[in-house]
Amino acid sequence: MSAEATKDDNAIDPGRRHFLVVATTTAGLIGVAATAVPFLASWRPSARAKALGQPVEVDIGKLDVGALMKVEWRGQAIYIVNRTPEMVAKLPANDPNLKDPQSENKDQQPPYVNPVTRSLKNHPELLVLVGVCTHLGCAPLDRFGPDAQLGASWPGGFYCPCHGSRFDLAGRVFKDVPAPDNLKVPPYKFVSDTLLMIGADPGVA
Repeated sequence: MSAEATKDDNAIDPGRRHFLVVATTTAGLIGVAATAVPFLASWRPSARAKALGQPVEVDIGKLDVGALMKVEWRGQAIYIVNRTPEMVAKLPANDPNLKDPQSENKDQQPPYVNPVTRSLKNHPELLVLVGVCTHLGCAPLDRFGPDAQLGASWPGGFYCPCHGSRFDLAGRVFKDVPAPDNLKVPPYKFVSDTLLMIGADPGVA
């Protein structure tokens, strides 16, 4: 066989060479994309995570005076109490027995709530709290009336069964208990007379 014939046999058609290069590059890019898409998708918050961060609307139209209801926001229990006028009027009498009666720890409530009633100024009867003890995260129990376990002087409020921390009917922590801070007040606003939005500040759409 001549050298010329061998050279012709080993020659690669330029059009075929271009096709092979394009095909190989495309296959490589597809492989990279197949790996990258799940990886990048893992960075995005799940639908549940998004839902947990969204404000929650709560209908309080059927919440009786003096009663408590519980809802969930961001995976936390939210306590909503429709306090009686008497409950609200008695709050200042607790001040000498409290660690932070004027709610000076600003991390525990939004700036627009009254520091003593810990409620919106135009709705003093309604108390909204995160139902998590500030000691070790247990769920406080409602003890609104006289309670033999808490003594004759008990003014009503919340009691943590884990380590005995006590909070008044504004969620303010008593002295000489393990909990260091008042119960937290979440951001909230009224959408209507009977509809609350937990997780949104007043004046924010």
